[in-house]
Amino acid sequence: MSVVAGHGIVAAPSRGWDVRIFRRRAEAPETTHAILHAATFAMPAIVGDYGDGAVQRMSPADVFVALCEFHPSSAGAALFAAPRPGPFAPGDFSRTALQHAMGGQAGLQRFFSDHGRAWCLYVVIGSYDDRVRLTSKANQLIAGIEVQQFGAPA
Repeated sequence: MSVVAGHGIVAAPSRGWDVRIFRRRAEAPETTHAILHAATFAMPAIVGDYGDGAVQRMSPADVFVALCEFHPSSAGAALFAAPRPGPFAPGDFSRTALQHAMGGQAGLQRFFSDHGRAWCLYVVIGSYDDRVRLTSKANQLIAGIEVQQFGAPA
């Protein structure tokens, strides 16, 4: 198991995951926040925050995870009031929870706060019909993600 860290996120994916942690380049006065992308397939160089450009390349056996941070002032606000979610059940995935409907895929989206930081977790599985196995894959990766408080070394 390797460790990928940056911007206050630490991930310990099992073999076969492509994981990236980054911040988008900002133009003043805009600010950007941490993003984690993880996939069981090789992601293209350019991927949208919620996987656009990557999920189109998924096979039915694949999983894509996006963990996107929002402005610190959002932490604990109504949309982000829930604690960190998971583990997920196969029934948590829906074909209607996708940013763009893609044949056979299913997804879920959860907003929450963790360590004083506001987050959106977006997960896409390549096959709704294989959701039991793919949910287990997603849960394994998500369990290995640690969010640190602002200012903590990653």
